[in-house]
Amino acid sequence: MNEIQLHFPDGSAVACPLGTQVNAFLDHFGMVDGGVAAVRVNNEILPLSARLEVNAVLEPISLESPDGVMIYRRSLAFLLAVAARNLFPHRSLYVGHSLGNSYYYTFADEKKPLPQEIEDLTREMNALVTEDHPISFGYMAYGEALDLFEKNKQTDTRLLLEQRSESKIKVNRCRDFVDLYIAPLVNRTGILRSFSLLPYEDGFLLCFPGIGRGTVIDPLEDSPKIFSVYQEYKKWGRIVGVHAVGHLNRLVSERTVKEYIRIAEAFQVNKIAEIAAKIYEKRDAVKMVLIAGPSSSGKTTTAKRLSIQLKVMGIDPVAISLDDYYVNTDRTPRDEQGEPDYECLEALDVPYLNQQLVALLAGEEVEIPLYDFKIGRRKEGGGRRIRMTRRTVLIVEGIHGLNDALTVQIDRDKKFKLYVSALTQLNLDDHNRIPTSDNRLLRRIVRDYQFRGNSAAGTIKMWPSVQRGERKHIFPFQNAADIAFNSALDYELAVLKFYADPLLRLVKPDESEYSEAVRLLSFLESFAPIPPQFVPGQSILREFIGESEFKY
Repeated sequence: MNEIQLHFPDGSAVACPLGTQVNAFLDHFGMVDGGVAAVRVNNEILPLSARLEVNAVLEPISLESPDGVMIYRRSLAFLLAVAARNLFPHRSLYVGHSLGNSYYYTFADEKKPLPQEIEDLTREMNALVTEDHPISFGYMAYGEALDLFEKNKQTDTRLLLEQRSESKIKVNRCRDFVDLYIAPLVNRTGILRSFSLLPYEDGFLLCFPGIGRGTVIDPLEDSPKIFSVYQEYKKWGRIVGVHAVGHLNRLVSERTVKEYIRIAEAFQVNKIAEIAAKIYEKRDAVKMVLIAGPSSSGKTTTAKRLSIQLKVMGIDPVAISLDDYYVNTDRTPRDEQGEPDYECLEALDVPYLNQQLVALLAGEEVEIPLYDFKIGRRKEGGGRRIRMTRRTVLIVEGIHGLNDALTVQIDRDKKFKLYVSALTQLNLDDHNRIPTSDNRLLRRIVRDYQFRGNSAAGTIKMWPSVQRGERKHIFPFQNAADIAFNSALDYELAVLKFYADPLLRLVKPDESEYSEAVRLLSFLESFAPIPPQFVPGQSILREFIGESEFKY
């Protein structure tokens, strides 16, 4: 009973004492020192300092893999937090949103960091890397963790523990710095050699290598429109007093979250009204609004709510879905794996779309096609007939909307481009951020189950492919947008928890998607649940959880 059996990818097996650390078996993976970020143990990703307690199959997580890349980035953020505590023990450093291959940071006192301070942080981080300190995973008693985070002025972290009820709390530790365990980190600071700090606006960027770039840090691809949206939303979060999950949880416990939901929804309605006003200002030139954004951004509801605002202003919006312009499945291009690539531009009948758009702008009547996904081709005579008037504006929604190659025959001044994404400003605490991709993945898991009958495992399985398509077809064009709209609602993850939690628990340890399900479940533990009946009928969130007042 004090011995367990371990199995490795090469087919070998060993016996070891119960409680042996994972890092004792790195030699079995045949990888160079420092190349393993973590280990998959019975399909659950664990840090190298975790202790083994049951018979297990062990697989290495390479630093070059998608999981390894995310572990590296989280570890860099942890390293920066250690360096900042060493240099500025009385100043809190806040992580913000991502900007390309970087995270944006500011000081809580809102003082712009001096160039010398950024240089000092870089020097301290490099010193920690050179000294190669261990980063260990372990536990602390609940009360002890509360006292420590209080003493270290990690207020948001302490507040987060009010939602937790475990007698022992998972933590990461490096020297005398302790942080709440969110997900695995690398096991020592010496691995974290590739980074840079770059002054930016009122803070600085922590830059890291992109996916598939090894140790290379590419020049910053600036996104000023996205940055300004983030900053406005972040400022709003601080005004209403909710910039970290612990603040939201407190509203739930104090039974005042309904008022906050109303404020959050009203803020979003006002932003859509502002976008409608900008379109109205250009009403003599603009004849179509092109809406694009990554998966599960709420593009469809955004289009419907924008249409309402345009009608208030006397504009007649007519919706066109790019889904109806897919080519027949026998003409669909194939990806590298030989599978149909429905996300590339060539999957759409671009010439036919442009032919119809040109005819519409010339005042002609056209029959919009209707694509039947069951048979994989366009229905004959099944579409709507439309004609544009002086007050008509076409609302065109689809992932390629910002790419001018989609509407190549339409003059730029006739197009208004709107980029939609769920850019949450909410953090777990001061230096643990919530990735926008996690927000969208949870939306999609819930929606796919509610309306498409897909399991959580099925959605998780195809998510990497979705993200590859976004990096290729959407993100490169986001700066071409006339304006960006943030569809995130800071309370939504607490509602999505109600639906996603039981779906994620159906993913079992013998499925490869189990590690991601476990990570998401651990992430959702930080949220106090909010009942779905609190969500208004026209909320973007209803697109994913159901019972919307809109028809889809």
